[in-house]
Amino acid sequence: MLRVYAVLVQLHSSLKFNYSGHERRFKPSLWEVMILIDIIMTAIGYSSSIALAAAGITLIYMATGTFNFAHASMTAWGFYIVFAFHKVFFKGLGNPYMYFPIAMLFSGMLGVISYYFINRWLLKKGADMTTLMMSTLGIDLVFFAFINMFADFLTYNYKINARLIVLKMEDIILGKIAGFPLRAITLVSIIMVIAIVAILQYILNRTKFGIALRMTIENPSLAAILGINPDLIYLASWFIGGALAGLGGAILSLVYSGTPSIGNVVIVPEFAGSIVGGLYSIFGSLLGGYLIGMSEYIVINLIGTYVSRNLVVYEPLIPLIAMAVTLLVYPQGLGGIDWSKVWAKLRGKKEG
Repeated sequence: MLRVYAVLVQLHSSLKFNYSGHERRFKPSLWEVMILIDIIMTAIGYSSSIALAAAGITLIYMATGTFNFAHASMTAWGFYIVFAFHKVFFKGLGNPYMYFPIAMLFSGMLGVISYYFINRWLLKKGADMTTLMMSTLGIDLVFFAFINMFADFLTYNYKINARLIVLKMEDIILGKIAGFPLRAITLVSIIMVIAIVAILQYILNRTKFGIALRMTIENPSLAAILGINPDLIYLASWFIGGALAGLGGAILSLVYSGTPSIGNVVIVPEFAGSIVGGLYSIFGSLLGGYLIGMSEYIVINLIGTYVSRNLVVYEPLIPLIAMAVTLLVYPQGLGGIDWSKVWAKLRGKKEG
C-alpha cells in the first residue's frame, strides 16, 4: 500500500508541475496510467471479496435473524486455507485458485458448527436479536484463537512466516502492457461473483430447496405446517453464508497482505455492504459490497496522495461514511430500489 501511495504522490507532482515550477498540461506517461489502472483493478478484486462476504451476512440474517460477527474469522480462514495449501502443504503445485473450493468448504463447515452448536439452541430458546448477535462475537473469538494457533503451527513446524502473508505475487499473469503485469484476480473475481449470482438465482427460484428456503424465511410456522424442516433450511443457510465468506477470503488473499487479524480488518466493510444493499436482498448486498469496496479502496488512495498520508489510519471510517450517505439517499438500501424505473428515467433523459 505504501508503494502505491508513493507512486501516486509522484504521479500527482508530475501531472501538475514541471521542473521549472510552472503548471503544465495533463500528460501522464504510460507507466503512470498503468499504475492507476492497477489500483482500479485491485479495487475490483477487493470489492468482489467484500461483496461475496456481505451476501453471506445477508443470507444468514434473512434466515435466522442473526448478525454474524463470526463472519470475520470465516473470511480469515478462507484467506489462510489458500495460503497454507499453496505455500505449505502443496508447495509449488499449481496456483492459488486450485484451493478456493477448499476455502469455501472449510468456512462453510465453520458456519455449520456455529449454527448447530450455538445458534440453533438459542433460536429454540427464543433468544432475541442482541443475544444472537453477541453469541456470534463469542464464536468469532474462538475461531480467531484457532487461526492464531494455526499460524503458530505453520511457523514452528514449516519454518515459514505465517503471520504476514503475501500471495499477490503468486497470481497468474494474463499478460503485460508496457512491461506491467495484468493479474488474473480481477477477471476471476468478477466471473466468480457472476457465477454466484447465477447459481443463487437458479437455486432460489427454480429448485424445491430454494422455494422452501424463501418460504421458511418469510413464514417459518407455515413452512413447518407444510412439512418443511426449518432446522435443515437454517443449517444450509449458515453453510452457504460461511462458504461465501470463505470465498471472499480466498479472493482477498490475492489482493491484500494479511495477518491472522485480517478478518477484523474487513468485517466493517462487509457489514456496511450488507446494510447498504438492504438486509433482505442477497443481490442488493452484492451491489452494496461493490459500492463500499470500491469507495474504500480508491478513496483511501486519493486521500493518502492529495491530503495526507497520516489520514490513512482513518480508512475504517470510509465504508461507514459511504453507508450513511447511501442510506440517506436510499433508506431502503440498494436492494429496495426499483431499478427498472431508474433505468427508464435515465433513458428518458437521454432521449430528451
